[in-house]
Amino acid sequence: MHLFDEGKIADNFRGMYHLFEAKEIAASDQPFRFPRGEEISLPDQFTFEGSTYKSREYLNSAFTKGFIVIQNDELVYEKYFSGNSESTRHISWSMAKSVVSALFGIAMEEGFIRSLDQAVDEYLPELCGSGYEGVRIKDVLQMSAGVKFNEDYRAFRSDINKWGRRFAFGSSQDKFAASLKHESEPGTKLHYVSINTHVLAMIIVRATGKGLSEYLEEKLWRPMGMEYSAYWLCDDSGMELALGGLNITLRDYAKIGQLFLNQGAWGGVQIVPKEWALASVTPDAWHLMPENNKVFGYGYHWWVPQGGKGEFIAMGVYNQYIYVNPVTRMVIVVNSANHRFNEDGNPYADPKVFLELFRAIGKQATL
Repeated sequence: MHLFDEGKIADNFRGMYHLFEAKEIAASDQPFRFPRGEEISLPDQFTFEGSTYKSREYLNSAFTKGFIVIQNDELVYEKYFSGNSESTRHISWSMAKSVVSALFGIAMEEGFIRSLDQAVDEYLPELCGSGYEGVRIKDVLQMSAGVKFNEDYRAFRSDINKWGRRFAFGSSQDKFAASLKHESEPGTKLHYVSINTHVLAMIIVRATGKGLSEYLEEKLWRPMGMEYSAYWLCDDSGMELALGGLNITLRDYAKIGQLFLNQGAWGGVQIVPKEWALASVTPDAWHLMPENNKVFGYGYHWWVPQGGKGEFIAMGVYNQYIYVNPVTRMVIVVNSANHRFNEDGNPYADPKVFLELFRAIGKQATL
């Protein structure tokens, strides 16, 4: 009930794995560190819809706790605030969804999952009778499952908040997924349902026979030289909070962005299949296009902004971002603890405003 209170939120977001059950993902024994490039400065100001914001004041008003910029494979900007540091494992919230997508692509490449056209219940018969029965995996992956769900964080009795309270007391996420009902035709409407990511994680675990944390450590953490251990929150049955429970350092978040900037390759090795990496950031149906969804479209658990040149973003509530721009060869990661995130009309909690800041940084850095 008080996890997001003003005086507690910053400490809670950098210590979630102390508050809940969590599984540790070991750091790589061969850590990769981004080489230091010439440090850039943030633009003095940027504009959005006729309003001008001073960059540093904007980040302060958005309760930013960590901010990092990678350009041309070099670390060119890194700042921490309010007690955070390079070793702080900060909660991902929904940025974890993009990591789960990467693991799903790897599992398909390894032959554990045959096709995105398969129905969810071919792997998860316990979801027969739920809103997921007969739904294609691809529609779940693209947030188009047609499941009835209210994702409004401001409404106490919304589905996402009901799920959150149950998770806090250790209840089974699998059972919650099985309780959801059908609402609309799958594959016709972009409707963001966080539990979709949990269903994908259930498939990964069932198909590979490995826990999500174990699979992450094996397929991403070790090969990519992650500098620090990570923690994945889990329920009392040991199932990870796939939809948002990763706790990672800012630099290691940046490596996830860098991996997708390089179309799934890392150090000359194809970690995530190239075809999957490209499809992940490419909306492929009318209902997924940015122009039909108020600025942001959707791929395989990555957001794709309107008016960009190949940009894509992983986003989490309370201002968590991994922004990737292939044209400027730039990755920007933000961790925040914005207790005012749910205020209507708050520009310091608006991903569209953050997007303009990111674009301004890229424009200035390439002048």
